[in-house]
Amino acid sequence: MRYLLAPLRAVVFVMHILAGLACVLSVFPLVSQSTRNRIIRGWSRVLLAICGARLAVKGIPLSPAIEATGIEPWAIGRLALANHVSWIDVFAINAATPARFVAKAEIGRWPLLGSLVTRSGTLYIERGRRHAVASMNRKVREHLKAGETIVLFPEGTTTDGSRLLPFHSNLVAPAIEVGAPIWPIAVRYLEDGTRSTAAAFIGEMGLVTSLTRILVARRLVIEVALLRPILVAEGANRHAIARAARAAIAQQLALPLEAEAEAHAL
Repeated sequence: MRYLLAPLRAVVFVMHILAGLACVLSVFPLVSQSTRNRIIRGWSRVLLAICGARLAVKGIPLSPAIEATGIEPWAIGRLALANHVSWIDVFAINAATPARFVAKAEIGRWPLLGSLVTRSGTLYIERGRRHAVASMNRKVREHLKAGETIVLFPEGTTTDGSRLLPFHSNLVAPAIEVGAPIWPIAVRYLEDGTRSTAAAFIGEMGLVTSLTRILVARRLVIEVALLRPILVAEGANRHAIARAARAAIAQQLALPLEAEAEAHAL
């Protein structure tokens, strides 16, 4: 049955993306960031349902403001570090609690989805450009000061979910500068209760192929675990913070940490 429903779900998926794009073009310029984030959260939950995926949120309880908008006014925001398996990670995290993401610039050039995430407030970093990290750090710092939740995928690429790559720590610096807590987020995909690679977006896989694999998955569950924050002291070491976040995510996902890979974390 899931194979028969997949084409219909694909059509509804595209229609939902188009509706989202229309919303960010027409409604977002007229409303506050907190209202935008509430819309993003609801829209992301519908997207997961269209894909046939169920969201399971675990971990620490959030304040109502953070859960609904990802923003806590008059307070320093949070810098979240999450493992990265798929493009749908973004929407799963947004469905749990809305956030502003840092992504590779090429994502903004994807058809439809790229325009959508750009208009939703994604921050892009150009790989290979001089001063790109310094420029991004300034942007992240300002959004943290505004009380926002910023999400990084510090592995720098996706995996099939069976391992954790070393975490890059360059973009952790703004959190240290403003005293923002580091928030590890563990994302896991399950089918019938066991680890699934259906959503893995790796190698040269195209977006259409990836979406098809998700649409025909058997009772796909996307588990988003919001782990205990790592409090950042003045002068803290960004490498140590990145390693601590990686260790917390590995423990949640029951993944081993290779000593050699750990030693080479950036």
